[in-house]
Amino acid sequence: MSRLPLLGPGELNAEQQALYEAITGGPRSTGPQLFALTDPEGRLNGPFNAMLFSPRLGHALQALGSAIRYATELPPRVREMAVLVVATAWDCDFERYAHEPLARAAGLTDPEIRALREGADPRLADPAERAAWSAARALAAPAAPDILDEAWYAAARDALGERTLFDLSTLVGYYATLALQLRLFAIGLPETAAEPAKG
Repeated sequence: MSRLPLLGPGELNAEQQALYEAITGGPRSTGPQLFALTDPEGRLNGPFNAMLFSPRLGHALQALGSAIRYATELPPRVREMAVLVVATAWDCDFERYAHEPLARAAGLTDPEIRALREGADPRLADPAERAAWSAARALAAPAAPDILDEAWYAAARDALGERTLFDLSTLVGYYATLALQLRLFAIGLPETAAEPAKG
């Protein structure tokens, strides 16, 4: 049971309404809908409802998420693989629920998705994807001096480049923030959603 009430469209003040419209009318609302942004009453699902409780910060946070999903040069397979790494690191059912279908649509196979869910090596054949998976795991894990040392950074930079590392680290931080908020406010899956498989 969520610690936050679900806010219906008719309950929103002007700031909340502007945020609601940015979420439901922005890039997340176009193209195939692989998970529902709203419930049947029009209330936002997942982390988006929580954003309504602090609309100014929520607007910036949703804009960052939109930029990560739609304005980086991260290939869709890499982006969705990295989100699933964070979902595993934080044991976040909502991120699994929302992003496993997106990962399949991006071309990740069921065995690769299962390995990511279990925290195992997905055995990615592409060297850049493998480097991105390794970097996402290191970034999502609790920081340890030997994980982000100079040798690690040099190898990651050589494989991915600074721009991709910036985009990837921003993605990991954003989805870790959402996972933290989902946990803090005890936000579960939409009532109509099936429980995601666990490792």
